[in-house]
Formats: sequence, structure tokens, C-alpha cells
Amino acid sequence: MRGFPAKTRLKTGLFLAFAMSTGLSLAACSDIDSMFGDSNEDMSASDAAAPTAGSTGNPPPPAVFAAPAPTAAPVATATGGVPVATITPVAIEQGPDTGTAVNKTIQTVRNQVAGLEQKLAGNAQRLAELRNSGAAAAGAYQQSKGVITTRLQIGTTKGNPELVAQWNAAQTSLDSLSTNVNQLNALGSDVASDSSTAHFALDQISATFNVSGAVDEDHRQLSLLEDETNQTIVLIDRLLKEVSDDVQRQTSYVANERGGLTALASSIKNGELYGGIPGVSAQTATGGIQLASAGTPLVVIRFDRPGVDYQQILYTALNQALQSHPNAGFQVVAVAPTRGNAAAVQIAQTTAERHAQEVMRSMTDMGVPATRMGVASATDPAAASSEVRVFVR
Repeated sequence: MRGFPAKTRLKTGLFLAFAMSTGLSLAACSDIDSMFGDSNEDMSASDAAAPTAGSTGNPPPPAVFAAPAPTAAPVATATGGVPVATITPVAIEQGPDTGTAVNKTIQTVRNQVAGLEQKLAGNAQRLAELRNSGAAAAGAYQQSKGVITTRLQIGTTKGNPELVAQWNAAQTSLDSLSTNVNQLNALGSDVASDSSTAHFALDQISATFNVSGAVDEDHRQLSLLEDETNQTIVLIDRLLKEVSDDVQRQTSYVANERGGLTALASSIKNGELYGGIPGVSAQTATGGIQLASAGTPLVVIRFDRPGVDYQQILYTALNQALQSHPNAGFQVVAVAPTRGNAAAVQIAQTTAERHAQEVMRSMTDMGVPATRMGVASATDPAAASSEVRVFVR
């Protein structure tokens, strides 16, 4: 804050630290005095004693006045009481025209910095609004998801249309979050552009100090403008970091929830909540399903009777495998018995392949990408019925 009395600079710095730690918004300089109990210093514009244009010699001491504070981004609150960014732009002090060529440059750069302050306030408001809308979409998504999981947990019918409607609502909310991420990316690009402009303005100020033909008042204005530009850069970079953090956080959240929503769709289809059964062993697998031990297939599903209910065990096994190896792929093998004549063996192979395709569709519904699955066929004289074996690869 070059150009202000030492006492005023000290108090202003204290208040800035206090405001940054508590999320308060910095108002006009007169509010600083009243907060610290010092109302004797009148910082109104009427006490300014700026030199007149064209004066010669050393100018009088720089004027101290309270320039009208630009519109600050309000302390907004998102749905659920989530605080959002608070950015208070710097008040750019105007100076008298000394009539020099250097002063013309100062005025040009000052206008650029003042324009950045206006954009800073607007971008801070945009971030506040995007955080509000993102929080609202996340709240709506979690509400729909909670209704679905609760109903599935206590038991419901297969393909319950009420849960399908809730799933569609959750999908819409998640799409809104994806749109929000795209808007945050666009905001980040705008703020990054402002940061480049601010650094360029600072370089111009530094270069102008070396231009001949300036009076002392020009250098005073340059020093003040340099301080204001440095403060502007700090605020822009802070806003850019907040936007970048939001983009990363929301992108990760949406990606994770996409997979969970896909698994919920399969759960609604079967009327049963997948997951929540840690440590499933071969002894707990029923209905012709066997969970294999280490070194063997991850899951062996025996289709020895109609309507084998294998989804829950398959989901648990896949979940455990992906937790241990996030980049794992899966090989689905259709195994047919070799009993009977050639026609019987051919029928058994066709049946096994159909079951393998069914298992792959279930895995896709559970969130496993098709690019990470492969299918193969085999025969096993020891098999008593059609089997599907899932391997980790």
C-alpha cells in the first residue's frame, strides 16, 4: 500500500488478515477505522490535497482519501450452508494529469487494471453462483440416491417404476453437475487470461519507471499503481486456484458417481441392492455359484438350474478385485460339458456362450467398461452343467 500513512497501512493490513481468516468482506476504509475504534482520522475525499496539473517542483505529500470501493463479491451461501468464495477487488486510486507522456501511459495502464478489478468481481460472483448451483444439484442427486438405496435395502419389486423415476431424477442432477464442471472450466480460462493481462500490466509499469521525461508525481503514481497491480495479481491467482480446485473435486465426484449410478440401475432392475457383503467366501455362495480361491477363476457360475441368482456375488467379487487392482480387466469364459454325442456337446456350447453373454451384460450394468472385458469358449469333461468362469487379467 505505498502512498498511504504508516498507521493506516498497519491497520489495513491487520484487517485484511482478519477478513481473510474469517471470510468477512472488506468494505470502505472508513469501516476499518470504526472497527478498530479510531474515528479521528478522516479519510474522506474532501481532505485530499493533490497537486494541480502542470505544477513544478516537488509535489505536496500524497493525498489520503477513501476511493469508492468497487462492488465486492458477496459472501454467498450455497444450498446446505456451504460457504463460497469472497473476493474484494482493490480500489484503484486515480491521480492528477501531469501533462507528461509518461502520465499518459500511466493512465492507460491504470484503466487496464481498473478493468481487471471489475472482471475480478464479476468472476468471483460467477464462482459463487456455480458453487450454489453445484451444491443444489449434488443435494438433489444425493436425495434421489438415498431414496433408491433405502427402498432397495428394505426390499422392493424388480424394476420398480417409482425407483426408476428416482433414478432418472438422479441422472438429471448428475448431468447438471457435469454442465457445472464445464462452466467452471470456462471460468478458469477467463481467470487465467486475466492473470496474464495483469502480469503484462505489471511489466509495463516496471518498464515505465525507466522512461525519461517523468516528474516526481508520475513516479508516485507508478509506485501506487504497482502496489495495486500486485494486489490484483494475488487476488486473481487466488480465484484461479479456487476454480481449479473446484474443477478437480467435482470432476472426480461426477466420475465416481457415474459408476455408482450404473450399479444402482442394475440393482433396480433386479430389486436388490448390490454390495455391502464384505468377505464373501465359497461357503456363502449359493444357487450354483462358487467363489474361487487364489490362482483360479475369480467367480464360477454354474447354470445347473433355471433362474440362477448370481448378480450379488458377482458384484461383490468384481468390487473386491477392482479395489485391489483398479486397472484390472476380466476374461469371461463360457465352459460347456462334453457329455453325450456331438449334437449334445454343440448345444451345450451354445448354451454356455449365451450364459456368458448374459454375465457380460450384467458386468456392464455394474459399471465394468466393455473395453476391459473379453469372452472366450472352452469345454471341460469334469463340468456337470454349463458354467461361466470370470478371470482377472
